[in-house]
Amino acid sequence: MKITKMKIDSLKIPERNVRIHTEKQIEEFVRSINMFGQIRPVVVDEENTVLAGNGLIAALKKAGIDEADVYKINGLSENQKKKLMIADNKIFNLGIENLDTLTDFLHELGNDLDVPGYDEEILKTMVAQAEDVTAKICEYGTLDTNEIEHIQSKSVDNSGESAENEPQTENKEPPSSAAENEQSEEIDTDTEERQYVVCPKCGEKIWL
Repeated sequence: MKITKMKIDSLKIPERNVRIHTEKQIEEFVRSINMFGQIRPVVVDEENTVLAGNGLIAALKKAGIDEADVYKINGLSENQKKKLMIADNKIFNLGIENLDTLTDFLHELGNDLDVPGYDEEILKTMVAQAEDVTAKICEYGTLDTNEIEHIQSKSVDNSGESAENEPQTENKEPPSSAAENEQSEEIDTDTEERQYVVCPKCGEKIWL
């Protein structure tokens, strides 16, 4: 792949772009350029129309740079050019961050957390949270056998107490008045001779 230097003013920005570049993104692009330089080329067709790298071009201009590393691709049809523009903007988004590796890198960087694309305070928070989690994991393994047995026995005692203290529910009929009790006693003497049905709403006996 042949990379050439071209004046940015000679490159044509397409009228339609698949991706909208926010001001914040351009600012982070500029930070990256100032820190590392241009790390990938702008892709153009035979007419110097930009197919990939519109955000980079905008950042180079904002950084006061008038030349760009360019890769010119020839022989694409109009449909292929559109597909390239779509694919270039989409494929990158299909990847996901490896948070374990990211956390490792942040720890290795120490206090030098000025990384383009990230807010430095957020990275510091990520490192602090990771250290808290690590401390909790390490602390988990410090209990000796006696402490573990004490916790287990306490757990059993609590579960036993809760079972004993749990209120026992019985199906009891609501208390009735004295008159009703006397009436029920009189009726009970004749239960072997008389028949009754139970009311489905209140549960009372209805003597026949």
